[in-house]
Amino acid sequence: MATQLSHVAQQDQRSQFHPFTSINDLKAEGPTVMASGSGVRVRDVNGKEYLDGMAGLWCVNLGYGRQEICDAIAQQSQRLSFFHTFNGMSSDVVAECSEALLARAPVPMSRVFFGASGSDANETQLKLIWVYNNLRGKPEKKKIIARWNAYHGSGVATASLTGLPGMHTLFDLPKGPILHVSAPNYYRNAPDGMSERDFSRQLAKELEALIEREGPDTIAAFFVEAVMGAGGLIPPPEGYFEEITPILKKHDILLVADEVVSGFGRLGTYWGSQTYGYEPDLITSAKGVTSGYFPMSAVFISPKVWDVIEAGADKVGVFGHGYTYSAHPVGAAAALAALKLIDDLKVVENVADVGPYMMQSLRDRLGQHPHVGDIRGKGLMLGIELMQDRGTKQTFPMANRTGRQVLKAAAERGLITRALGDTLVFAPPLIISRTEVDEIVDKFALAVDDVLKS
Repeated sequence: MATQLSHVAQQDQRSQFHPFTSINDLKAEGPTVMASGSGVRVRDVNGKEYLDGMAGLWCVNLGYGRQEICDAIAQQSQRLSFFHTFNGMSSDVVAECSEALLARAPVPMSRVFFGASGSDANETQLKLIWVYNNLRGKPEKKKIIARWNAYHGSGVATASLTGLPGMHTLFDLPKGPILHVSAPNYYRNAPDGMSERDFSRQLAKELEALIEREGPDTIAAFFVEAVMGAGGLIPPPEGYFEEITPILKKHDILLVADEVVSGFGRLGTYWGSQTYGYEPDLITSAKGVTSGYFPMSAVFISPKVWDVIEAGADKVGVFGHGYTYSAHPVGAAAALAALKLIDDLKVVENVADVGPYMMQSLRDRLGQHPHVGDIRGKGLMLGIELMQDRGTKQTFPMANRTGRQVLKAAAERGLITRALGDTLVFAPPLIISRTEVDEIVDKFALAVDDVLKS
């Protein structure tokens, strides 16, 4: 950060309440204020350029300055800037967008319900799950299982679903019938010498034991991210989904795939569920659906769930849920342009090539660093866990804020990453090239050495 804050940074510092930000850090250092972006790079108000290793917030998958999306937004704004979808109303672009999304679903889906964010989409999921079981005559089947270290949103219900204690204590959460099981963190949680497959079996046994203890007739759904994001960038161990899905089917428990981050190509397949071979009953998507150019989320509802809701239409009457900006026509136009670009630019194929290249490059450069314990991930969703002693897996003292130190050193070198504790993560735009990956890896390795001399 420059010693003297710019005028706009001072404005921001005295007027905006920032989400997920340390109030003390912001007071001491001020904000970094971005002014423009192009491709995989952004520039701040002082003219400094950064490689964006986080695609904004896991979302600008197609990069900055995509004229096709900007034009679609402008044209739709002029033609029909807004109309709602309450009481059977709609717009032509929303109908087209709905069909385009259903055509891209990983398994057959019956309907799409729109919102504005991943958080509101998972709120929708919870209501759908509870309605589904009420209409089936199973009013006791309401408990929801998620995993520690999961991130499913920041609302009252969805932050309860989220498995991050730091999001619970200050707000008296969790609320509601929410249960948690262990994170599938092989590096941190598996006993020494245990194989990934055996660790998956252990996690499956834990899940089934919880279901049996609570009563299968009380458990409604299990929420999963393909790769856990904000909780530390945790990919599943080998065989994880093969072990848990039969348990869910046995006990008539819905599988909800939270694809807010992993959807639309980030793991090298169109959907994260395709990467790991499981079939969800409900899908939550957001972020990449418009490449972050407009706030939009989309919940996919399977025939299994929709048929029950449709059959209960007389009981349901008016479905009392939705948002003013559900199915916003400008968002739908942005989504249609983004979906076309994903196909035209062969984005999924690019991730399948560049993702493993980035993983190998990080391992080649940092794999033997004495303070790098684990380099993990899938596709273009990668994490590097730092530690005081890699041999014993001894972590740095929390007060050191080592991850934040590396984050700041990277920013000084013109690279944006994200620190989740002492795990630094990368989720760059999906259009990134191998040359740009090389630049990210070089800047990051130098930043690690700036803070942690090898």
